[in-house]
Amino acid sequence: MPPTPGFAVACFLRSADDNFARALENHGLLDFYALGTRRGTKVVSPEHTRLQPLFGLLNYVAGRTLPVYQAESLRFRSFGLFDRWARSLLRPGHHLLTAYAFANGSMRWVQQHGGRAFLDAWTSHPEEFCNLLTEEQQRWGSRYPPVSRYYQDRAVDSVNVADYIFTSSTFVRQSFLKRGFDPERLLFCPYPVDLSLYRPASEPRPAQRPFTILHTGGLSLRKGAPYLLEAFRLIRNEVTNAVLRVRRHIRNDAVDILRRYADLPIEWSESLSLEGHVRRYQTSDLLLFPSVEDGFAQVVAEALACGLPVVTTPNTGAADLIHPGVNGEVAPIREPEALAHAALKWWERIRAGERIGGFEELKRRLSFQEFEAKFIGHLARLGIPS
Repeated sequence: MPPTPGFAVACFLRSADDNFARALENHGLLDFYALGTRRGTKVVSPEHTRLQPLFGLLNYVAGRTLPVYQAESLRFRSFGLFDRWARSLLRPGHHLLTAYAFANGSMRWVQQHGGRAFLDAWTSHPEEFCNLLTEEQQRWGSRYPPVSRYYQDRAVDSVNVADYIFTSSTFVRQSFLKRGFDPERLLFCPYPVDLSLYRPASEPRPAQRPFTILHTGGLSLRKGAPYLLEAFRLIRNEVTNAVLRVRRHIRNDAVDILRRYADLPIEWSESLSLEGHVRRYQTSDLLLFPSVEDGFAQVVAEALACGLPVVTTPNTGAADLIHPGVNGEVAPIREPEALAHAALKWWERIRAGERIGGFEELKRRLSFQEFEAKFIGHLARLGIPS
């Protein structure tokens, strides 16, 4: 008699869902992890990995040849094909974990064949997501829609289909509760960080280094580009040699904004290796991340793990990790003056040689072991495995 099917995880691209697949494999619950890429993830064995590299090739070519918004829209259009492929791998009795819009048909299939459908909500509820970004587009007169209508419709549908939703932050959880979602169906599970990679610099901070502010993740209205740049202008009024480091990944809706701040000196970086990405944290002084919407903002957790104080907003989700005055500050969205004030306050402390506090407790909260215990604990309470 064949064994009872366990979990399938289906994700178009490598993401935080790697952590769910890894935890399931550790507990003997993973049948397969389906990815639309040509390479799997190092944290899940090839035995439990299924790959469809054509999706990854399409994504790569689009990213290299099209503006960001158009490349993103083309990627979204391929989700239906990914869904059909993922569904072809399923067997009766499988449970499925996926993310917004990826595998709606597959979710329905497992429900019809004795399994449960779980959704990883890596942003706020799709309606909250769209509302916040629409407000931002109108505020700055952007002609670009906040997100593809095709994606938005699929994302809302995936929420309606799911039996349970994994929420990574208070911000995400509240966005579902505001819409009357049953709290019993919301499973709180913040993402971890690889603490073997993300750690403080081994050498002391050079005394001659200017105030070096990092923003990573690219420039867009969603990530608060105008508030970042205005806050940096205000900081430069007080600290004239301050440096802002930004990744050169600019969405269409931020191009006109960037022109307004063309006089500001920005230290741009292209795509970095993982080691280069970590080193970027370790050689900076503070992460300034003023997102208007971000379900968790992994970069906030990574920066904290590298010992950087973080100034962010409550809409990043990872603001759950911030203890004001201890390891950073949380400023209201769309308020560059508050961002600059918080950053300058930390600059005084950094110059005095202070480091962020509560580091051991922070590492515990960021560890994969903490994530795994929460995730598997949720499944056990739901009677999985039976």
